[in-house]
Amino acid sequence: MMQQDVDQLMIITQPESGILQIHLNQPDHLNALSYAALEQLSLILKDAKNNRAIRAVLLTGAGKGFCAGADIKELAQLNAEQGLAFARFGQSVFRQLELLGKPSLAAIHGFALGGGLELAMSATIRIA
Repeated sequence: MMQQDVDQLMIITQPESGILQIHLNQPDHLNALSYAALEQLSLILKDAKNNRAIRAVLLTGAGKGFCAGADIKELAQLNAEQGLAFARFGQSVFRQLELLGKPSLAAIHGFALGGGLELAMSATIRIA
């Protein structure tokens, strides 16, 4: 089993079954999506799309919630133009998941708010 730790924002495992497991890993912040987390998720999805050994993607969150959406503390520091760019970037990452070309499953538990719900809705299948 391959396991990779990506700056503690996400834990990635790929068992021999070909299912890439992505665990949002900021339980103290209800797995809120910062710009850094979105960048990492984008890179992970790009790699998953191009890796033939990965046949499906499972996305879930650590702790008591799936994902609380955008990191509000980070958003509060942005001006209107930066906030719009952040939102559009988030939407482009969600679109990457939607167009992955492989089955994806969002295993939702607890909170799935705002961008967290958008992320879940971008998966092929959602289960709660």
